[in-house]
Amino acid sequence: MFSLEFMQTAFIASGIVAIICGLVGYFLLIRREAFAGHALSHVGFAGATGASLVGVSPFLGLLVFSLGAGGLIGAIGPKLKDRDIAIGLVLSTSMGLGLLFLHFYTRYASQVTGLLFGNIFAVDTQTLYGLIILSLVCCAVMLFFMRPLLFASLQPDLAEAKGVSLRRVSILFLGLVACVTAACVQVTGILLTFSLMVGPAAVARQLSTTVWKGVFLSIFLAIAEAWGGIIIAWITDYPVSFWISLLSFVVYLFSLLISRKVSLIRK
Repeated sequence: MFSLEFMQTAFIASGIVAIICGLVGYFLLIRREAFAGHALSHVGFAGATGASLVGVSPFLGLLVFSLGAGGLIGAIGPKLKDRDIAIGLVLSTSMGLGLLFLHFYTRYASQVTGLLFGNIFAVDTQTLYGLIILSLVCCAVMLFFMRPLLFASLQPDLAEAKGVSLRRVSILFLGLVACVTAACVQVTGILLTFSLMVGPAAVARQLSTTVWKGVFLSIFLAIAEAWGGIIIAWITDYPVSFWISLLSFVVYLFSLLISRKVSLIRK
């Protein structure tokens, strides 16, 4: 299995995507924007199908639409009370566009399936290089504004009083989420992106006592679930996306049991 070139590429690509998903996903939960991550993946579907119709790379269309939607959501709803409204409006509009594009896209059923559910074994060298560049950019941006992001996420009112622009932080962060979503589609597809981005982060948030421990645990779990999904898919010949999403769900349930047992012991 590990001697095959396409398997090596699959492990490298999924590992790269898992790292940025674990990193960004943890902050997505801290900021209570899990719905935004879910919405951006569906927005990307409209961009990908629309780009294919005009003969442009689906990945490019997905990235552009996701970035645009992320910036729009961040600009409309930097505060929690406005965020869900902004996300809902952008999501419904993009789903309508996706439905329209899909109406003209029915001849390419196999490509639509690949967009919806992903195909990590189809990642080529050029795509892998693109994922590496995208992940490096995402990590660099995260490191650049980590402190204001944490401040604005944990104490938004105080951060705003200190001069931190909540709107600017929201736009930048959701733009970052859009990039990660576009990368994740290569592994899990549009419909299952939520599982790899939010599942490990949710477990890490429950089991960790500090932000940094949570971030590292989230990244570790994301890598383990991505690689575990590939290995099980190789053995069973079932889709990788199915196994990744199932592992994410099982690990989350297991973390809930651990948390409840710990709570009972402390009482």
